[in-house]
Amino acid sequence: MSKQMPPAHPFDDDELREECGVYGVLGVADAANFVALGLHALQHRGQEAGGIVAYEPETGFNAAHRFGYVRDNFTRQSLMETLPGMLSIGHVRYSTAGSKGAAIRDVQPFFGEFSMGGAAIAHNGNITNAEALRRELIERGSIFQSSSDSECIIHLMARSLQKDIPERMEDALRRVEGAFSIVAMTRSQLIGVRDPLGVRPLVLGRVAGAYVLSSETCALDIIGADYLREIEPGEMVVIDDNGIDSRFPFRPQSPRFCIFEHVYFSRPDSILGGRSVYETRRQIGVELAREAPVEADLVCPVPDSGTPAAIGFSQESGIPYAMGIIRNQYVGRTFIEPTEQIRNMGVRLKLNVNRALIKGKRVVLVDDSVVRGTTSRKIKEMILDAGAAEVHFRIASPPTAWPCFYGVDTPQREKLLAAGMSEEEMRSHLQVDSLRFVTLDGLYRAVGEAQGRDAGCPQYCDACFSGDYPVAPSDMIEKGFQLKVKAAE
Repeated sequence: MSKQMPPAHPFDDDELREECGVYGVLGVADAANFVALGLHALQHRGQEAGGIVAYEPETGFNAAHRFGYVRDNFTRQSLMETLPGMLSIGHVRYSTAGSKGAAIRDVQPFFGEFSMGGAAIAHNGNITNAEALRRELIERGSIFQSSSDSECIIHLMARSLQKDIPERMEDALRRVEGAFSIVAMTRSQLIGVRDPLGVRPLVLGRVAGAYVLSSETCALDIIGADYLREIEPGEMVVIDDNGIDSRFPFRPQSPRFCIFEHVYFSRPDSILGGRSVYETRRQIGVELAREAPVEADLVCPVPDSGTPAAIGFSQESGIPYAMGIIRNQYVGRTFIEPTEQIRNMGVRLKLNVNRALIKGKRVVLVDDSVVRGTTSRKIKEMILDAGAAEVHFRIASPPTAWPCFYGVDTPQREKLLAAGMSEEEMRSHLQVDSLRFVTLDGLYRAVGEAQGRDAGCPQYCDACFSGDYPVAPSDMIEKGFQLKVKAAE
């Protein structure tokens, strides 16, 4: 039985979890080494486990799946030598479907042997009808090896009657609801697919004659690859020695890219939709300063994700920016695990207040989100203990009032602070001098939509803020989840 891994620090359950990261390389010797580097750059998208599959004609498909960080596993020469070949894909994981702290069999990429040869698949996103598909497939004789929703795709491919693996994948994905950005491989092909809404990111790059698929552009930079373009919503690219075959096998839909990728999930040095993630987050801070001004002495980020927005808030408001909270970069699982006494130290293991700077000051704290609110209260207490005169929170996203079903692990709705409280009630609960969130219109302006959110046709998936789910979460509705009742027009 596998041992469930403890959280990275005691208040991680108050954070939205990154979903997963996928990566693939075709056309360079020892492609798995490039994949390992790419996964290292995508580590922020999943720290629970990682896996790499590679193909080499003499030895066939070879795989390695490990719990923990990429740096602790896929930097060992003895392991990487077992993954030869010029074609490889990889995955970093934080489980959003299936059991948490699951067995090694839940770690992607998944592999399947078909009549026309083997294929491996790595998936970022969430299949919202996975349980219904799983029941159907089991009734028809499929034997599942994992608790992951992604394994449904392999079984659907196995039952398809199409003539080759890309066509079988198309056939399978037409049965799937939800969000998927996929990197897959056959013996000679690298395949990338995005769902018709394009909820999760996937980009194409090139280095030294090789093609690269990645969840984010920052993982192209680490291997010196040139960014070519995004994989379009609803597009499948099949890459082999002859180049790129682009297909659009799904019914066209209006794209709904996840707006929270801009707010939190993607690395600030990545490019999304032609926009710098860092610049978007800085602009959110500018919008916050315009929408929710406050008299204060210092603007301080809650590191690290609040930093760009805090800089923007400072620049727009004229209030000096300062590093009032310092993050310990070296807090890890091993240090946290041993004793309850250590765990009770709480957020102080990760964050520490710069007391000399804070004492006597009116402080604006800028953070990316408020989920349950437990971490925000601890940070507020630390700031007051350091002698701050006032504490004002400014949040670089609208209130998170609805769970995500498209690949982000969020608490149940009743555990989300904003689901049951108004902004003023949250301020009182957190016991701060003021609390303001950027509005949904302000967030849209920050990502380049000058007119804000068009209620009739939103340009992004913002379901975690609005309750407007672009794909009905079928499995959760079956379990009793109630969608937001839309007001009559």
